[in-house]
Amino acid sequence: MRAEIENSVEKIRKSIALLKQRLDWETAPHRLEEFNAMIEDPTLWDDPERAQTLMRDRQMLMDAVATATGIEQDMTDNIEFIEMGEMEDDQEVITDAEEALKALEIKAAEKELEALLDGEADGNDTFLEINSGAGGTESCDWASMLARMYVRWAEKKGYKVELQSESAGEEAGIKSAAYKISGHNAYGWLKSESGVHRLVRISPFDSAAKRHTSFTSVKVYPVVDDNIEIEVNPSDIRIDTYRSSGAGGQHVNTTDSAVRITHHPTGIVVTSSEKSQHQNRDIAMKALKSRLYQIELDKRSALVNEVHENAGDAGWGNQIRSYVLQPYQMVKDLRTNFETSDTKGVLDGALDGLMAATLAQNVSGKSRADAQGE
Repeated sequence: MRAEIENSVEKIRKSIALLKQRLDWETAPHRLEEFNAMIEDPTLWDDPERAQTLMRDRQMLMDAVATATGIEQDMTDNIEFIEMGEMEDDQEVITDAEEALKALEIKAAEKELEALLDGEADGNDTFLEINSGAGGTESCDWASMLARMYVRWAEKKGYKVELQSESAGEEAGIKSAAYKISGHNAYGWLKSESGVHRLVRISPFDSAAKRHTSFTSVKVYPVVDDNIEIEVNPSDIRIDTYRSSGAGGQHVNTTDSAVRITHHPTGIVVTSSEKSQHQNRDIAMKALKSRLYQIELDKRSALVNEVHENAGDAGWGNQIRSYVLQPYQMVKDLRTNFETSDTKGVLDGALDGLMAATLAQNVSGKSRADAQGE
């Protein structure tokens, strides 16, 4: 095999080794047998939530085992195809197998990165909040662009997206929006998006066609699993109900049953205006618990991008990423220095490269200064 292909094979083997290490490969078959035995218990569905969690965990293990096994088998098959093509002097077979190995190298690297999502809440669903900042109408429009970007990204991942609340801008866009995004590793992927996002462009709202800079903050919190106990003292919260207002339309609610919960010790305010008042109260309380849980995670976490860096006001000096549409095209993450000129692709949800760079940096344990120095 050519040196380039041998290098690809070596990288694939390393990815497979990490996947198996993360799975605790030797015990995986026994754990799967235990899952199967528990599923056969006739009383399992007496507790639907426990049953759903069990089924989800079993499926995740099965998928992980299948992924590692499949990548390993594909690698072996294509190596054999190359050897057979060389013996028979069939260049077409060799070329097809080499291209398959290059594609497999990319797939294996992606799966290896996903395997690094092993934080305490990485596998959970997530709440995503978007709030416009400095920049007025421009910022509100930017907030709606970010909302579209994340919805597109989530849909490409096959995640379920639920709009929890939304406040329309006075002239255009949105002042704020909150989503619940459900799917495997939703929080693990999106947690790197917490922070201030800066946009530079020629404003469509400026008749003089001047360049404007606007800011929007994004905050991400894991949906608290029922197995994680978060106690909220009733005397620490105030619950208000009100009529939700907005311009109407597909993404704006106009119900009479909106609920707002204020947590006095932390100043956290959460809202929900999608369903009945009873359901809204439940949704808002879960969102509050998720915020409190995130605070606890932050206290225990040694992530590279500390929360105080990511949760600043949506304005100058606090941004984690810049999106420049004029005078040139560039999206650059200021934590990792990862950049791309494909601004259209990013705004259409092509975020995996940006997220992966931050995730890899966090796992490596580098500081922001070290990463930028490199």
